[in-house]
Amino acid sequence: MIKYMIRGGTPLNGTVTISGAKNAAVGILPATLLVKGPCRIENIPDISDIRLLLEILSEMGASIRRLSPNTIEIDCTHARDAVAPTELVRRIRASYYFIGAQLGRFGHARVALPGGCNFGPRPIDQHIKGFEAMGAEVQLQNGYVCATAPEDGLPGGRVNLDVVSVGATMNIMIGAVLAKGTTIIENAAKEPHIVDLANFLNAMGAKISGAGTDVIKIRSVSALHGGFYSIIPDQIEAGTYMAAAAATGGDVLVQNVIPKHMDCISAKLREMGAQVTEYDDAIRVVRTGRLRRANVKTLPYPGFPTDMQSQIAVCMALAKGTSIITEGIYDTRFRYCAELSRMGAHIQVDNKVAVIDGVDALHGCAVKACDLRAGAAMVIAGLAADEVTTVEDAHFIERGYENMVEKLTSLGAHIRRIESPDAPSVQRVG
Repeated sequence: MIKYMIRGGTPLNGTVTISGAKNAAVGILPATLLVKGPCRIENIPDISDIRLLLEILSEMGASIRRLSPNTIEIDCTHARDAVAPTELVRRIRASYYFIGAQLGRFGHARVALPGGCNFGPRPIDQHIKGFEAMGAEVQLQNGYVCATAPEDGLPGGRVNLDVVSVGATMNIMIGAVLAKGTTIIENAAKEPHIVDLANFLNAMGAKISGAGTDVIKIRSVSALHGGFYSIIPDQIEAGTYMAAAAATGGDVLVQNVIPKHMDCISAKLREMGAQVTEYDDAIRVVRTGRLRRANVKTLPYPGFPTDMQSQIAVCMALAKGTSIITEGIYDTRFRYCAELSRMGAHIQVDNKVAVIDGVDALHGCAVKACDLRAGAAMVIAGLAADEVTTVEDAHFIERGYENMVEKLTSLGAHIRRIESPDAPSVQRVG
């Protein structure tokens, strides 16, 4: 078991460098299965989700060389037509991208239903709808998604997604690249990591246009070739450190970012009273007085990201006045509120709405990371709280944040990582 021990009350100050985007990398790595030849990929975050995907690819016969902590060469030329290892697939949500990758490469796929963070149902019905619209036959059999293309290959087709789905948009793109005809995705998601996946595939020879809009067109190509690509900076990691600076009353320069990707987060922090200054590839966040109340509704990009909901909630918990968060993406993502309340926050949750009455201070105690982003929120709360906070189940955090403890320590935080295989879980008292 991994836990973080934090002695809070110290404002963060200094410079932090953002890693490559997790949500882009977890789509790009399975997509390398389509490529004949070595892909050199830079700015890959060194996180547990990435290590799992690399292990899955290696088990399928990919040749993988780590050239540096954040640069990897992958050659899937001789990858086997094999079932992705079930015990690994079920540990990571993004493993569903292997459905599109194997369907495109081998003409069929058999992938176990994925795992990942548990913050409400996230069905893959839109993925299945897309594959069927492209001409595949898809069935759910004993916990596996089984997809089969016609003997002469996927013909492609028009997909109109019922809801905006990032995962379905990316998976359909991956599956359509080597189809024999043109595929059009309507009501497509527009997130930066979708654009990044399209740019990666295009760099390897694909013909994808419209990524970043609600209509994406994928034209047929016969093969993809190897090449070089660098992944974009992580929007959510950057937003997390911005929120941490605001919550602790700090002064932090967040570098290696694309400021345009941060617009909705920057605007909300400004509304709450933080000073946010943008540079070419950096953003500085300074907070001097107390934060002000605000309302947030999470929406698909370019709206406020659901993956930043819990982090901004910590800022609201310390703000003057009453704030409201409306979750517009998932049915529920407020499990962390019970943990934050243990630290003295005043939060009432009703279905998809959380009402937060700001308090003067949070108090350290033992809490759990319920999922990846909730864990990051608990760390921010611990940094802003008085006394000591222990965040258990921190392995969730390490699914998506590279070297968080080291980065926070460089900003002046008092935080330690403790690994104890036989440690008991948090005991609830009262």
